[in-house]
Amino acid sequence: MTTPEAADAGAREPEPSTPLAPPGERGPVRWLHAVGRAFEPVRRAPVTVFVVVALWAVGALTGSLGSGPSTTLLNDIGVGVPALADGRWWTPLTSVLWCPGIGNYIGSTLLLLLLGSAAEQRMGSARTALVLFLGQVLGSLLGTGVVKLGALGGDDWLRDLSGQLTATPGIGACALGAFLSFRLDALWRRRLQLCLIVFPLMLALYVGHLQGVLRLGGVVVGLGLGAFAHRHTHRLRMPHASHSEGRVLVALVVAASAIGPLVATLYKDSFGPFNVLDLYVSGGPSPQDVADACVRPDSAGCARIRAQDRFYGSPAMLMGVAIPLLLFVLADGLRRGLRPAWRITVAAQLVWLGLMAFLLSDIASHPDQYVLEGSDLSDQKAAMIQAVAEQMLLPLLVLVLLLLARRLFDQRLSRTTVTWLAGAVGGTLLLACAAYVGIGYAVRDQFTPDARFWKLVAGLPTQFLPPSYEPFFFRGQAPIPVGGTALSLYEYCGMLFWVVGLVTLFVALRRPLMRADADAAARARALLAAHGGSTLSYLTTWPGNHYWFSADGRAAVAYRVHSTVALTTGDPFGEPSARGEAIDGFAAYCDRRGWTPCFYSVTADAKARTDALGWSSVQVAEDTVVPLPELAFTGKKWQDVRTALNKAKKEGITAEWHTFPQAPIALTDQIRSISEEWVADKGLPEMGFTLGGLDELDDPHVRCLLAVDGDRTVHGITSWMPVYGDSGAAADRAPIAPVGWTLDFMRRRSDGFRGSMEFLIASAALGFKEEGAQFLSLSGAPLARSDTAEPPAALQRLLDYAGRTLEPVYGFRSLLNFKAKFQPQYRPMYMCYPDPAALPSITRAIGKAYLPHMKPAQGVRLMRRLTT
Repeated sequence: MTTPEAADAGAREPEPSTPLAPPGERGPVRWLHAVGRAFEPVRRAPVTVFVVVALWAVGALTGSLGSGPSTTLLNDIGVGVPALADGRWWTPLTSVLWCPGIGNYIGSTLLLLLLGSAAEQRMGSARTALVLFLGQVLGSLLGTGVVKLGALGGDDWLRDLSGQLTATPGIGACALGAFLSFRLDALWRRRLQLCLIVFPLMLALYVGHLQGVLRLGGVVVGLGLGAFAHRHTHRLRMPHASHSEGRVLVALVVAASAIGPLVATLYKDSFGPFNVLDLYVSGGPSPQDVADACVRPDSAGCARIRAQDRFYGSPAMLMGVAIPLLLFVLADGLRRGLRPAWRITVAAQLVWLGLMAFLLSDIASHPDQYVLEGSDLSDQKAAMIQAVAEQMLLPLLVLVLLLLARRLFDQRLSRTTVTWLAGAVGGTLLLACAAYVGIGYAVRDQFTPDARFWKLVAGLPTQFLPPSYEPFFFRGQAPIPVGGTALSLYEYCGMLFWVVGLVTLFVALRRPLMRADADAAARARALLAAHGGSTLSYLTTWPGNHYWFSADGRAAVAYRVHSTVALTTGDPFGEPSARGEAIDGFAAYCDRRGWTPCFYSVTADAKARTDALGWSSVQVAEDTVVPLPELAFTGKKWQDVRTALNKAKKEGITAEWHTFPQAPIALTDQIRSISEEWVADKGLPEMGFTLGGLDELDDPHVRCLLAVDGDRTVHGITSWMPVYGDSGAAADRAPIAPVGWTLDFMRRRSDGFRGSMEFLIASAALGFKEEGAQFLSLSGAPLARSDTAEPPAALQRLLDYAGRTLEPVYGFRSLLNFKAKFQPQYRPMYMCYPDPAALPSITRAIGKAYLPHMKPAQGVRLMRRLTT
């Protein structure tokens, strides 16, 4: 059915692209156009370009590009607690023209070009400059104040930072990005804000440098300024995300939890509070570590550290970042909503928490094994416990997020894919274990001391974790390799497992999803294409349906079970002569299983059959069908439609056919943004079941008609599902062309072309008419019907009241009135059920079907809307 959000969704359109030179121009004119295009970014983002050029010019003139400004220069221009304490008030502003090193120069430049140019296009150069420099100053002051307060509170990390100075334009860039997010549509506003909060936070906690804390201060300042400047257009609440967008946000958080420690490895002097034990990302021993351990070259400690040093000098060093790589792969699976990816991610966080809990217990029981000689035992013990406890915070928070969002991840992989994944990973694990134990025992003299069989078996866990885990969890359990073959086993057995495991997992998580019954779904689709059904019959192909087939296979029913109610998706489909008997057969099938059958959104033909069975019925919607053979937009009654067509032509808006899976990403991204706007701004749950969304749009058989202007801005979108007729062909043969099309997905840009829906529906009708289609169904609006002279029964009055109550929220009746512009034929749609006593259960089942992911907070918000 059609969704009523078409008139509400909106997104900000991108800036028009630079026009290309006419193809007929040659020679000097062509070169002039090329030069003009090269300088186009300067014209459109002068402030950004000026800051970037000044940054690199000042860095080059002062010799700061390589390793940052000199100590003397940094004392004059660097921001930090010492500078402000000594009265160098100008440092929050002068720090914008230097960076700590070449890596920061490159990163800050990319950040400025990305966020600054986008900000100037949407906010103008003057406001961009104001926010950039104001954010630089206020962000520096806020971050410095946090460092000072933390130092006074006794935090060791912040106490170290309180004596440092730094300089980076990233503070102002982050503030600018946070402010800019309020100018974006809901989709990218939420994503940008999440990235600007989570990623700088991870870098600050893992890298631990002062500029990381100040960048985070810039983000907070930018969000505050943006919220204040847009207080009349943006409510101060967390915007609600759609089901699919929620998956993306969770995936971003998981990816950010991997990026922080991964980036920390690029810094030689990382000392963030989450990066103390070198476990999340493991690095090799330093030359000094090797020298200290090899004071006695013949000792076991020297042999072990030399083996580790060789390990990190070989391709096996991949294992040092195995955990972040695993989280990256799982984040991609979470983005797709896969339940296996969610389970593995939860298991990974639990394993990590378990290891840290074991380490805490071991430190408390044997503190002398973790404290350097000559150190104070109690102080070192407390410091180690604090370090481990801080390391536990990140996986704990990620675990809580995953548990709260568990309902988002309901997609499953096929059994074949799961079997293949388990076989590949398990087989590789067994092969690696057998190789290490078997070959290792054969060359046991290449270990020190000589390796016994059970000693090799006990040391197996250390082969699949980075060497840095061994001192904490497996002290003395694994034999120390010293010979060539033993060292190769030590380096490559674990790496083989991780490479195969990560690649296999990545491939498996990108394979097609499992349907409830893939074979039944394929059979049902073939039956539908060969013999057709009602105007809503294509809804039976949507995920979440189960299928019942008649004994002779000539008809089928799509249904889903909630509690003990088997709720059908429209009429039976298949051969027309078999559809009536399918109702009887499905009712008997439900009776044998103790289910209450409920035929939902069915036509008058199905109602006539259930009436003969003595069932009750009530009208729940009204289908609107437009015959196409004689369609002509002439006469006064078509005035609104003709106005929309003429206005679209005048404004240069055209109708373009696409399928969502093959559409250009520039268009699909706008479609997602337009759809997300309604969900985010309303804060109410999306409806499903007979109302399609983006997931149902992603179907090669569904056609999308877009209203696109000359700048490639999408003003509106409609999607059309095929309606097949009875071709008389076998179900395994190719179907003939659809006899009609049903409108499903409707969205329009809130600040776009006002008549986009009338324009798109009219354009689709004319296009389908030329193709030979017989009718166009504008689908039905739930709980809405046209007035009739027949007095309604008690239940019908209750449904009419529910429709009037929900009107301010979902606008079903307004949608029905909108469709009246196309002069449709009205065809009632019914709900048929055998036992009136089961109505409470049926009502709950319908509610779960339409709102399967409604959270308690959304339910409260919905009830508040209904009672005000």
